[in-house]
Amino acid sequence: MARTSLKPVEIPEGISLESKDKNLVFSGKLGEMSLHVHEDVDVKHEDNSISFTPNKQTKESLAITGTMRALASNIILGVEVGFEKKLEINGVGYRATLEGNAINLSLGFSHPIKHDLPEGVTADLPSNTEIILKSMDKQLVGQVAAEIRDYRPPEPYKGKGVKYSNERIIRKESKKA
Repeated sequence: MARTSLKPVEIPEGISLESKDKNLVFSGKLGEMSLHVHEDVDVKHEDNSISFTPNKQTKESLAITGTMRALASNIILGVEVGFEKKLEINGVGYRATLEGNAINLSLGFSHPIKHDLPEGVTADLPSNTEIILKSMDKQLVGQVAAEIRDYRPPEPYKGKGVKYSNERIIRKESKKA
């Protein structure tokens, strides 16, 4: 079994870490994020690294230790560089426009869809068929991208709908008469 949960996470220059009880607060050039550490996990902070160890010898404790390590690593990457998800819109007449903090989607329904972006997520539209979502919170940007994709997921016959830019749609052949 892999024990990557026991490897320390390196903290790059420009990222500061404050730990209060079981709360870790990371600050970087993009902002500040906090992580509440589970009670089954002990945290040890050294100069430029942070390590997580389970304080019980159970499978669940080791699993949550790995989760805490991954969350801390994602937060460090988020406050340093940030995360982005790219979506593509395929279909005749399908398009997106940005109005303030909301994305208006025309996806072939009888009505336009207005998706309000939560705080901390920004959108960029290089063209009316491309959406780039950016945030320092990996979970939040993924959730917003999934919600937008769920309005009209890509269908397998013509590939129409909203898809991730790196998603591969397996196409089906239509019925023959």
